[in-house]
Amino acid sequence: MLMAACSHSSGESDSSMLAAGTAQSALADPLNFKEDGYSHSAPSKAGIPTGPRHHDRIYVRNIGNLREVFLDSNKFQYAWAERIGIEPITDLNGAYRTRRPLVKITDCDAYGVDKLTHSLPYLVPEAAQLLQRVGYDFIDTLARRGVDGYKIKVTSLLRTPATVKALRRRNVNATDSSTHQFGTTFDLSWSNFICADTTRTIHEGDLKNVLAEVLYNLRRQGKCMVVFERKTACFHVTVTPGRKPDEM
Repeated sequence: MLMAACSHSSGESDSSMLAAGTAQSALADPLNFKEDGYSHSAPSKAGIPTGPRHHDRIYVRNIGNLREVFLDSNKFQYAWAERIGIEPITDLNGAYRTRRPLVKITDCDAYGVDKLTHSLPYLVPEAAQLLQRVGYDFIDTLARRGVDGYKIKVTSLLRTPATVKALRRRNVNATDSSTHQFGTTFDLSWSNFICADTTRTIHEGDLKNVLAEVLYNLRRQGKCMVVFERKTACFHVTVTPGRKPDEM
């Protein structure tokens, strides 16, 4: 069963990878996913400056060396992915016959989706909700620091064994034990963000560290596991609903 992610989503981000499929009857969710009641209200724009800005600096909280802070083991991420994710699929048609429902991920108010070359735009509901939470928390945090007009950029979502194999030929850091195959994992760029007005730019290092703050807080709450990937310039995020903060 496929569902839409954001009420204001639109567009297709990876048409070259998607084949036409026929929707099947709705599937029951054996894991009985329920939303945790998270809601977002648009932050006040009071105090947000207008006019040109060129690589302005903003306040960021130092959480430490990101490569050391976000180094959650793939072994534990994989265990969570197997527990709450789908069975790996071979193509888009398989997305209509999964044991868990899938949510289609497209551009919306909370985030933008990059052109996907090695993944399909779908996540399980828990991961889709977490992605939306990260996006809105990022926007809210920037607003509290006098900045608007930025969204996070999603660079990878659901992968198939075939796309994982193709990616491994190009990226030596890719693993065949990829949690992306379960629909529980997404990658967020830390070097590129969606900018509504290119004449009003904030230093990219500050944007990266604000996103790191958001992920750090959600990780401490037990909602996700995170890896900071330097060579591919992304945060690799796996949803872990119900995990106690000290469980790794």
